[in-house]
Amino acid sequence: MKCHYEVLGMRRDATEEELKRAYRRLALRWHPDKNLENAEEAAEQFKLIQAAYDVLSDPQERAWYDNHREALLKGRADGEYQDDSLDLLCYFTVSCYSGYGDDEKGFFTVYRQVFEKIAEEEMEYMTQEDPEEFPMFGYSQSDYDTVVHPFYAYWQSFCTQKTFAWKEEYDTRQASNRWEKRVMERENKKMREKARKERNELIRQLVAFIRKRDKRVQAHRKFVEEQNAQKARKAEAFRRQQKVKQAKLAEQYKEQSWITMSDLERELQEMETQYEKEFGDGSDGEEVLEEQEKKGTEDKLNDKTGEAEFVDRLYCPACDKFLKSRKTLKNHEKSKKHREMVALLRQQLEEKKEKFPAPLDDANEVKKKKEETEDVPKQKYFKKKK
Repeated sequence: MKCHYEVLGMRRDATEEELKRAYRRLALRWHPDKNLENAEEAAEQFKLIQAAYDVLSDPQERAWYDNHREALLKGRADGEYQDDSLDLLCYFTVSCYSGYGDDEKGFFTVYRQVFEKIAEEEMEYMTQEDPEEFPMFGYSQSDYDTVVHPFYAYWQSFCTQKTFAWKEEYDTRQASNRWEKRVMERENKKMREKARKERNELIRQLVAFIRKRDKRVQAHRKFVEEQNAQKARKAEAFRRQQKVKQAKLAEQYKEQSWITMSDLERELQEMETQYEKEFGDGSDGEEVLEEQEKKGTEDKLNDKTGEAEFVDRLYCPACDKFLKSRKTLKNHEKSKKHREMVALLRQQLEEKKEKFPAPLDDANEVKKKKEETEDVPKQKYFKKKK
């Protein structure tokens, strides 16, 4: 595998503009249509140029390539992996497949075998209690919803089940004491976690590399964009139709309201003319209204005077109290307090009459009243006088 920077003839610190100019120059030079004499060599060189620019033009892929450049050029991670795991670094290039078909060296066949191998390796470290199904890569004509989408949804967040025990640096059996054994275990755990993280990141990067070049994903993306554009066009057409309908309804409504108003005015004029013919111009009606208003005011005044008289009839002079109704007045007259106040009032009147003698008839009436009031209790007379 050649270095991408060497294929484009650029330094590792080259800018995006410099990489773009180098790619255009080399693409024009090695294009198969311009090299008919050595078409196979030109096609292979043009493929390498295009693959190098695809990686270096993407900032994320370029950063990852810079970090793993030495391992990629050697074909393995320079002895870092000591197990029988599949070396995935050699599949980060377009030279590992030829074409996008289902033949032996095709894009879909190569990467389908890669993920089948990864799934077999993971199954060795899984227990029978928790079996897990690994979505496979599929073929060129596989359905997107049932095969392609589940595959990328699973492998883009893949986590390996391997223990990476071979990455441990220290043998805990050789520890001299318990403290030293704990330190060894802690360091070994760090190494295992580091190796597991690198393996997960490597597989996820491979999935991203494949997804970017998968024709099925590109076709589905194009299909979704067309559907969205079609929905937007339908929504716009529907909105325009609704605007036209609303405008028509508004015009019809204005026309109908104008017709109805003209009809109402015409009917009112006809009714006024008929009323004038039958009852005159309405001047007599004003006099009748004035007389009715006068009668109404007189009735109101009479009602007020009647109410005043009625209020006077409901007044108790002995207790100096106004009552609301005749029923309450009768109940009040039967009360003990009222009778006491009446007796007290009569006693005061008698005292005044002794000073001023009255005729015989009046004296007889006073005697009768005394006899009537003898039965009334006189417990609180003195209190009332005070």
